[in-house]
Amino acid sequence: MDYLKKKKINPFTTSTTQATIANMCKEEQTCTNPSCFFCTMKEPEPSLRRVAIANFFKEMPFTDHQDQVLVLSGLWHVAMTHPDDPEFPSLGIFKCMANLIYKGINDRNWLLKDQNIYIPYYAAHVIGSYTMNKVEFAEIAVQQGVIPPLMELLRGKISWVEQRVAVRALGHLASYEKTFEAVAKYEEEVIKLAMKLACTCLEVVYVNFVGVKNINKRVKYHCDLLTRGIGDSEMEDRKGEEWASQLQCWCLYLLNCFACKERSLSLICKQDFLGKLCGMWGGLVNHSSPAWVGLVRILCYSKDGRKYIAESKEIIENICNLSRSSDDWQYMGIDCLLLLLNDQNTRYKVFEIIALFVIDLVELGSLGDRPNLGETITKALLLDYKQSKVKFRNQTVQKALQDVWNLKVERRKKEKLMSEEKLEEKRVLVCLIKQEANHMFWLGEIEEALAKYTEALDLCPLKSRKERMVLYSNRAQCHLLLRDPDCAISDSTRALCLATPANSHSKSLWRRSQAYDMKGLAKESLMDCIMFINGCIKSGVTKRVKIPYYAARMISKQMDATWLFAAARSKTTGSQARKVKESDGDYECNNDEQQRCEMMRVMMENKDFLSGLSTIIEEPLLVKEVNRRKVERARRRSKKAVIARSM
Repeated sequence: MDYLKKKKINPFTTSTTQATIANMCKEEQTCTNPSCFFCTMKEPEPSLRRVAIANFFKEMPFTDHQDQVLVLSGLWHVAMTHPDDPEFPSLGIFKCMANLIYKGINDRNWLLKDQNIYIPYYAAHVIGSYTMNKVEFAEIAVQQGVIPPLMELLRGKISWVEQRVAVRALGHLASYEKTFEAVAKYEEEVIKLAMKLACTCLEVVYVNFVGVKNINKRVKYHCDLLTRGIGDSEMEDRKGEEWASQLQCWCLYLLNCFACKERSLSLICKQDFLGKLCGMWGGLVNHSSPAWVGLVRILCYSKDGRKYIAESKEIIENICNLSRSSDDWQYMGIDCLLLLLNDQNTRYKVFEIIALFVIDLVELGSLGDRPNLGETITKALLLDYKQSKVKFRNQTVQKALQDVWNLKVERRKKEKLMSEEKLEEKRVLVCLIKQEANHMFWLGEIEEALAKYTEALDLCPLKSRKERMVLYSNRAQCHLLLRDPDCAISDSTRALCLATPANSHSKSLWRRSQAYDMKGLAKESLMDCIMFINGCIKSGVTKRVKIPYYAARMISKQMDATWLFAAARSKTTGSQARKVKESDGDYECNNDEQQRCEMMRVMMENKDFLSGLSTIIEEPLLVKEVNRRKVERARRRSKKAVIARSM
């Protein structure tokens, strides 16, 4: 990487490329190159043009012309916009690209000449684009030897930018039955490289690019490729985050290609990697990829894969949290849990953890294209119900199973036998109890209100889904005020399962977001908060919709916590702090001083809090106590108003 930083390279933009191509095609007299690719493309006779293009692809890797990068950029543009066009793949473009990658790896002097540094990136991108949709193109690419040079890029022979397009191309080649074995010749190395790259790429990109705040110290051609030469540092950071996420997700996709064929599962399912896998969620910048849960679901489709997954408590807990979230990939988390529950070899290993989560989903209706998902979950939970009750000594699990049985079997039978008049009487009684609970809530008698909401839920007919949704949501608010996040999440989830469509009840989303925040589950809190804000926007009567300040504050907090590079930033900051400590010689801080140092570091990273915290730190104890009492009195005065708003 150092030799790349020393080389000064001019920006190379798409807009410049397209304008230059247009000029070269229009002005024949300005072209002095007898084997000009753009002049060749103007040949009106199709047969002559094809022969000329084929010859150009043969000769290009062995010539040294300053316009080669222009040609590669043009070919990249064609491959991106017309990936199904068979002309260039049939004329030897893959062999040409493979040779150019080899040339860039083996001839450093050539690579650093003119703008040749861009060529390996464009060449690998062309291969990946043409093999994206067509298996016949992938077969031609393999025959023309693209895999060895792509492997060289995957090994990191140039930089992470080239690794990104190399792993993309290899993922496409490995996804086809006819070309999979060609990639599988390097199976063990591919698996290990993809796993290592998935684990380390975010830190690499942060340390070498995003975390480099001095723009002049960033690798110039990386900046140009990311922004096409027309962006500022903010755009570079955004694109760097997007590309890093893609690199990680494409590594997982490559692993998927082997996992779905039950290949190298013992390598992929190492517990150390599975533990790190949970953090590879792709971030908000790459919402189109299921990332970690996509690979986990593939593993759960196989018997051996389920065995490995069942042994990872961290993976199971993350799947459970995903299943009780408003994430787009919620259904994948539920799929994984059902696969584990329906396998007798893994059912009893994971049941005690899973049951306490999925019990909240038993009344879920349709989720995407999956109808009656709650019934499927209920069947999986109550499979060999009598044996399960005896098998588990955990009283919480026994009670959870009993609650599911009572709700989905006993109550359903009883209510089927009830007359409509009897059901209506129950509804009226529930309404009265709910009003009583609301009154207690307003008075600040939270525990009493909670008990009343529970009483109303026990009486409320199962068909009154909307009324039960409100009762669960109100009870969740009680749990929040009593600082019981687990119960608040459980009740909010039940309310959201009863909503039509699922996950659409705004108050429950906001309450669950707060509960997840209390537990430190930033990603789940963020997703619920985003859904809550979406609900506010959709329900807005006027064009100008004001996002509640408390939701905006939550978004800001969780966006920072779930930032793709949050772990890399923390690690880098920690290492810098250690270096400072080492440079101070033998001086050591005591615990209080260490806490103050940590506080100052946090303050510097969160500048919005700097003025407020610095004032508090410098205040005398007496002033702080007076202010504390003022705040407490104000809190008591506003308690009723807060409670009213939360209802």
